[in-house]
Amino acid sequence: MNVFKHINVLFMAQAAMIAAIYVVVTLVVAPFAYGEVQVRISEALTILPVFTPAAVPGVFLGCLISNILGGCILPDIIFGSLATLIGAVFTRTLRNKSKYLAPLPPIIANMLIVPFVLRYGYMVPLSIPFMMLTVGVGEVISCGVLGLILHAALSKYKGILFSRAARS
Repeated sequence: MNVFKHINVLFMAQAAMIAAIYVVVTLVVAPFAYGEVQVRISEALTILPVFTPAAVPGVFLGCLISNILGGCILPDIIFGSLATLIGAVFTRTLRNKSKYLAPLPPIIANMLIVPFVLRYGYMVPLSIPFMMLTVGVGEVISCGVLGLILHAALSKYKGILFSRAARS
């Protein structure tokens, strides 16, 4: 019974650390993290569900808190955060597939959801297909390029950082 309590504490600690890193990175580069042309560098963390299930709530809460602290409107707080959650969940389901597939769910989820928030929430006068392109390019940079760099760096240490044996 004590082992399960230990694992739950570690899960929550990992999720909290991932959320905190997401928030800090987002707010540090805030001018680039919001708007119709955005490169949210913290979205690189959406690769982490490949390594640990704690990253799913971690990146979701990080995005939610970042959107609240960044002064986003309620639809953006809700749907922007849900886009990241959807991406994280599907990245987790692809964890045993090619590492090149792992960044696709957050890229696609954000490309499909965020432009509608920008258009109808913020009344950005650009077309939805154009904003899908701009948001998509930002997500490819964040999740695709930076996420895969993070994946390569963490893969070398996944046995130390994310294994159950290292946690007990």
